[in-house]
Amino acid sequence: MKIVDAKVIVSCPGRNFVTLKLITDEGVYGIGDGTLNGREKSVVSYLEDYVIPCLIDKDPQRIEDIWQYLYRGAYWRGGPVTMTAIAAVDMALWDIKAKVAGLPLYQLLGGRSRDGIMVYAHATGEDIAATLDEVARYVALGYKAVRVQCGIPGIASTYGVPKDGKPYEPADAALPSESVWSTEKYLNFVPRLFQAVRDRFGDELHVLHDIHHRLTPIEAARLGKDCEPYHLFWLEDAVPAENQSSFRLIRQHTTTPLAVGEVFNRIYDCQQLIQEQLIDYIRCSVTHTGGITHMRRIADLAALNHVRTGSHGATDISPVGMGAALHFDYWVPNFGIQEHMAHNEQTMELFSVDYSFKSGFFTPGDKPGHGVDIDETLAAKLPYQRACLPVNRLEDGTLWNW
Repeated sequence: MKIVDAKVIVSCPGRNFVTLKLITDEGVYGIGDGTLNGREKSVVSYLEDYVIPCLIDKDPQRIEDIWQYLYRGAYWRGGPVTMTAIAAVDMALWDIKAKVAGLPLYQLLGGRSRDGIMVYAHATGEDIAATLDEVARYVALGYKAVRVQCGIPGIASTYGVPKDGKPYEPADAALPSESVWSTEKYLNFVPRLFQAVRDRFGDELHVLHDIHHRLTPIEAARLGKDCEPYHLFWLEDAVPAENQSSFRLIRQHTTTPLAVGEVFNRIYDCQQLIQEQLIDYIRCSVTHTGGITHMRRIADLAALNHVRTGSHGATDISPVGMGAALHFDYWVPNFGIQEHMAHNEQTMELFSVDYSFKSGFFTPGDKPGHGVDIDETLAAKLPYQRACLPVNRLEDGTLWNW
């Protein structure tokens, strides 16, 4: 068997997706997710100009060798564009191998380690009352875990909170929009949100929150201590983690569980965090971290150090990436939780999926491969639309972490 053709499919059913399709001489094909939010065309160019020419005539069943070829052979290792492109190839290769075997992908990884995959939803509102109503809506749908984000008094717009009641999509303009941020207003307010959630929903609901890299280590330590009475499932992305040792200071001051990693691309981005047990959940995704092949290495390192997975799964992960992630989640022994943001109706018309949700848990399905496919005819009718992520400034105008 060999790869004889490949194509990159760019579509925009309300937001941009990059899908790679690899085709073999035996007619079996696989697809992978190469979506990098706000930088999609960089991955398209990387795939079309540099990766695809190297794949023609290669044996698609040599997944490890191809992964090493694309990673080591590039010389310029790592980075979000490279690792997202590699991930797209890796997902497509695993899809092919599982289809040839006639098995769902999780069986090739070693079989399932659980009966269902717990996911968390996103509840947001302009104020506490509206956020609580959204939490109630997801609880009624069966979710056992909910991430809560709320508008902050005195701040015009807040991460995670949609405008005009529309579904939240941060890449909202052709050029980056600008938001204003106040750390002190946020720190003074957000513990009241968690208290309100516990007062209304009790102690059994898993409650998560995303800081989105906006605090310094000592500020994150303060928030972690303030949150301890509300026993959150986790605080996510407390600080930018380029300096992994920053988490030591947070860890010294709070027992609130910590999660980080959705912007990580390689095992080296989280090596210290995991080996020193500075976090509790690693949030890398198969789409942005070199695919299933590389995620397995990260998960194995994490398992040695009492760290569980909590993979990124916002709408910038296409249904292809979500399908692959769910097969990975079904297998990985140190699973923690999976993020889930529902895609819009048009997206679910574009992609056919085998995964399903029931009572707070997903299962990936049992079709051979990862169970997700794309309608290329419909994709051609949904052309790319330039969209950038916002930038953030403090109230004095200083550029800050978005």
